[in-house]
Amino acid sequence: MTDARLRHGRISLAFSFFVQGVLFALLVTRIPAVQDRYGISDGLLPAFLAAVPILAGAGSIGTERLVKRVRPGAVLRWAQPVVCLALLAVGVGDGLGQVAVALAVFGLAVGALDASMNMLGVSLQRAYGRSIMLGFHAAYSLGGIVGASLAWAGARWGLSLIVLYGPLMAVLAPAALLASRWYADHAGPADCVDQGKPRAEVVPTPGMRFLLPLCLVMAVVYIGDSTVANWSAKYLRDVLGSSEQLSTVPYNVYMAMTLLGRAVGDVGVRRFGPVAVVRAGAVIAAGGFGVVAVAPGAWVGIAGFTVLGLGLCVIVPQTFAAGGRLAFERLGPEGSDAAVARLNIFNYVGFLVGSPLVGALGEAWSHRGAMLVPLLLVLVTVPYARAFGPEPRPIPCRHERPRTTDVGRGSNGL
Repeated sequence: MTDARLRHGRISLAFSFFVQGVLFALLVTRIPAVQDRYGISDGLLPAFLAAVPILAGAGSIGTERLVKRVRPGAVLRWAQPVVCLALLAVGVGDGLGQVAVALAVFGLAVGALDASMNMLGVSLQRAYGRSIMLGFHAAYSLGGIVGASLAWAGARWGLSLIVLYGPLMAVLAPAALLASRWYADHAGPADCVDQGKPRAEVVPTPGMRFLLPLCLVMAVVYIGDSTVANWSAKYLRDVLGSSEQLSTVPYNVYMAMTLLGRAVGDVGVRRFGPVAVVRAGAVIAAGGFGVVAVAPGAWVGIAGFTVLGLGLCVIVPQTFAAGGRLAFERLGPEGSDAAVARLNIFNYVGFLVGSPLVGALGEAWSHRGAMLVPLLLVLVTVPYARAFGPEPRPIPCRHERPRTTDVGRGSNGL
């Protein structure tokens, strides 16, 4: 594969990550407006919100099976416009049934989108032979900041959901579809493996017990992330006594630091290796939670959330990269795709567990004490950092079948 195609594939995939960040932020930051538009009660709202990650997990499972028949780029090519249209449908409906269907489609498509995007990212990193995954996730963080800023502007100017979503989807959906022309599926050595065989016949994907440490890491990181997303504003206002306006700052600086950390993180991985970077990220994130838990006032709390963003942001991209690499070494490219899809499920597991867990502990015990739970959980990452393995190296083209030494092992695994 030529350097030009790799470069174009990398740029187009980064754009897809950016668009996904915009789309997700436009939904989650406008939940109150969605609730008001459809008259969703406070009691019913958690069910709607929980349904999205549950269905996203189902979408990720479906993608694992689908990419045995078609390339991940084909899944991503159509999943992203579907997410755009589903978000638009959330803004134009006029009944509970319509918004339920729109959110269901959004969840299923987001699961397929997240899984296929990271599959492409892992295969591109394998072709480059150096860490580039953090750059893709930096594009996602940038998109999240842009989407949240647009949502803030829409709320400030009193724009309806259709006025906010309509023009944006009219631009983003065609742009994402156009960018998909340059996706580079299984770039590099994977292109040389069993070209003539249907994908489903190339490599079976049995149990993957070797992924269990990475699945645990993925879940605990998203428990921490969902804690910041759902509780940072309330914590600052109710525990640290900030104003309503100041309480919106922690999540903004958290997202800004994820962008910064991911923008420079690939350099750190290339220099020090993924194990050191993941360990450092976990320790920094735990320190951030510790600062938040003991903060005497709002500004110290904001500093803690800022440190948190810098620590947590490096772990998830490296988890996908490590899982894809380990599975590729054992099972070839189809095993790598399956590993990414299975790891992606634990993204949603952490999201579903994190917010209710911290909220329940806050009510039953104390909000400060509740912040110690994600602190301890993220430290679990430190002893498991060895699972992240060495920095990626270019893999020479192979015409023989991929190694299947682990086929048949751990059939009851993930």
